[in-house]
Amino acid sequence: MRIKVYITLFTLVSFVACQKSSTNEEKKEILNIMKIQEEAWSKHDLEGFMQGYWKSDSLKFYGSNGLTYGWDKTLANYKKGYPTPDHSGELKFKINDISKIENESYYVMGEYHLTRKVGNADGVFMIILKKINGEWKIVADTSC
Repeated sequence: MRIKVYITLFTLVSFVACQKSSTNEEKKEILNIMKIQEEAWSKHDLEGFMQGYWKSDSLKFYGSNGLTYGWDKTLANYKKGYPTPDHSGELKFKINDISKIENESYYVMGEYHLTRKVGNADGVFMIILKKINGEWKIVADTSC
């Protein structure tokens, strides 16, 4: 009887440790995507920045101009709003929370800070990422 209890307890502890390790690895992967986005944006590489987003007509972006659907439209809006390197500036994210929603889905809450020649800009965001075809992609973004 005692052996069964130890085996059950060991199995439970191992399962919890594996889950925590998996979650930590997923969070690292998400933070890496956001680091790549910071670097691309700061080079005025808006297409590179958009590689973190789901390339789909179902992508949703909600900002000060309302709801935008689709990767192409979101990129077009970025190009319109940030037409030159002076407008895009240098991007830094401050991540305040990363939480798992369900298997292979997370939300990230944070702040963005743009240092620019045309005037600095700061705001907050919440993005939802989902693992699609083995890659983390932003499927929804609310920024203001």
